Amino acid sequence: MYISDVAEAASTSRRALRGAKIPETEFTTLPNGLKYYDLKVGSGLKAVKGSRVAVHYVAKWRGVTFMTSRQGLGVGGGTPYGFDIGQSERGNVLKGLDLGVEGMRVGGQRLLIVPPELAYGKKGVQEIPPNATIELDVELLSIKQSPFGTPVKVIEG
Repeated sequence: MYISDVAEAASTSRRALRGAKIPETEFTTLPNGLKYYDLKVGSGLKAVKGSRVAVHYVAKWRGVTFMTSRQGLGVGGGTPYGFDIGQSERGNVLKGLDLGVEGMRVGGQRLLIVPPELAYGKKGVQEIPPNATIELDVELLSIKQSPFGTPVKVIEG
């Protein structure tokens, strides 16, 4: 399936979220246990360590959405989430999200299966129990990178 414009890309992501289940055998598994499947490979810049990225994401546990950046007003719906690739050690972003976005290109959409050690671990959080595997649907919206290697804030508007 080839997706040629943004409107189609958004509807593809929504279809994926509504249950177009991709078999786990179709996912690529990294050595750390993170699994990913590209719904759409972007054509823009590539996210690398040090990049400041803006993403939309939907986090699910057992098929139920527990967190999303897609809720809200506006044409795109919701406020994108921004973070610096490679900074998950500081606790600012879920490690599985950080590692899963690295290597994506702007405009890309990726499904992630995040093992507990790259998600909420042995402690869990709120309704997510200890040792839970979660799923993330991520869309890479933009990348900002300073020519000096320091993070640059993503400014919306």
